[in-house]
Amino acid sequence: MGYRVADLHSLTKFQELLKCPVCFNFMQSPIYQCHNGHTLCSSCKARVLNKCPSCRQQLGNIRCLALEKMAESLELHCKYEEFGCPEIIPYHTKLMHEDSCNFRPYSCPWSGCPCSAVGDIPLLVSHLTDYHKAVMLYDCKFKLEFLIEDLYKYQNYKWDVTIINCFDKHFCLHAEAFLIGSTPVYMAFLSLIGNQAEAGNYSYSLEIGGNGRKLTFEGIPRSIRESKRRSLESADSLIVLGGMAFSLGGETRMSMLGVTGRIRKAQIPG
Repeated sequence: MGYRVADLHSLTKFQELLKCPVCFNFMQSPIYQCHNGHTLCSSCKARVLNKCPSCRQQLGNIRCLALEKMAESLELHCKYEEFGCPEIIPYHTKLMHEDSCNFRPYSCPWSGCPCSAVGDIPLLVSHLTDYHKAVMLYDCKFKLEFLIEDLYKYQNYKWDVTIINCFDKHFCLHAEAFLIGSTPVYMAFLSLIGNQAEAGNYSYSLEIGGNGRKLTFEGIPRSIRESKRRSLESADSLIVLGGMAFSLGGETRMSMLGVTGRIRKAQIPG
C-alpha cells in the first residue's frame, strides 16, 4: 500500500527532494544523480549538457534508485484539490491525471487580447463580464448583431464574446473576423464553460440571414478548453468568407451581420 499524504508529517520535505532543481517539476523515472548525490530529471539532463547544475560535476548515467523506489510507493493529492478534485493519485500517474483533470481551472476565452486569467466557472464568468465587459443573455434563444468592418482597411483582428445563460450553464458565443492570406473570414461558434463531456449534452443552431439569403449551422458546442484554431480547422463553426458577409448584412450604411441562435439539450436515444 502506498504512503498517503496524511500518513507522513515529513511529506513536504520529501516532495522537495522529488522536484528537479532545473525545471522544478516532479521528477519521473529515470532519476539521475551526480557523484555528489545531486539529482535531476532525465529531460533536464540533456539540457545541462550532462553537467550537474548544483556542483558542475559530470553526471554520467548514475540512477538514483532509492528515490525512484520511494516515489513508486507515494500517493499525492491532485494539484487541483482546491478546485474540488478529490483524487489521491499514485506519484507516477499524477501528471497524466492533472493534464486531463475535470477540475483543472479554465483559461479566459477572450480572443482579442492576451489574457492570463484562470479560475473556476463562477470566477471566469465574473471576469468576462467585469473585466472584458462581455454581455450576458438569459435565454436559450438569442439574436445578436455584429458590425462588419473592412478587414483590408483596418488590417486587424475583430472579436466579440457574448455569454449566454441557458439550462443553468454558461455558454460563450464567439463572433470573430480575421484575414487568412488575403481572404476575410467571419466565424461564429458556441462553446461551453465546462468540460467536453458536459458540452456533449447540448446542441445548438446558428443562422445568418439578410437580403433574402440565409446560412444555417447546427452542431455541438465545444468546451472552452479547446482552441479556436481547432474549430476553424475542423470547420465546426458557421463560417462566412469574403464579400458574402456584406451581402448577408443588409443595405444599411453600417453593415450589420445578424446572428440568430438556439441552444437545445441533446436528444438521448431511447
